[in-house]
Amino acid sequence: MDRHLMEVNGGETVQEDGSASDALIRFYRAFNAGDLKGLEKVWLGGSDPSMDNPIGGIRRGWDQIADGYSKLFKGNTKVQVTFHDFTSQGGDEWHLFVGRERGVCQTATGTLAVAFRTTRWFVRKGGGWRQLHHHGSVEDPQMLAAYQKMIFG
Repeated sequence: MDRHLMEVNGGETVQEDGSASDALIRFYRAFNAGDLKGLEKVWLGGSDPSMDNPIGGIRRGWDQIADGYSKLFKGNTKVQVTFHDFTSQGGDEWHLFVGRERGVCQTATGTLAVAFRTTRWFVRKGGGWRQLHHHGSVEDPQMLAAYQKMIFG
C-alpha cells in the first residue's frame, strides 16, 4: 500500500492501483450508501466468507452476509461509519485491517453515536481484493443495548 490513510468513510479517492486500500474504500463507500451491489463487488462470493458482529451474529457465505446487509438497508435505520485508528498489514495474497469504527445510527425518532472494534480481512482472488472476513465488537454495553434496540425495535 503506497499511502497511509488516517480514516476511511468511502469518500476517499481510489487510486486504481490494485491495492487493498482501494477495496477498503469501496467497502465503506458501498456500506455508507446502503449499496448491496457495491458490497457484493467487494466481498468474496460463495461459501468461504464469514462475518461476526452483535447485530448480524455469525454469518457464513456471501448469501447469509448479503441477507444481513439487505435487512439493515431495507429497515428504518441508517448507519454511517468511519474506520479510524487502524493498522494495516499484509502480503501478496492477504491484507488485514484492524481498528475502530465510529459513526451514527439514525431512525425517524432518534440518533445514536456508535463505536465498534473492527477487523476486516481481504484476500486477493478473482482479479482483485475481496473481503473474506469481518469481525465487529462493542466495548460499551449500554451503547450496544441502545443500538440493538434501534435496529431490532
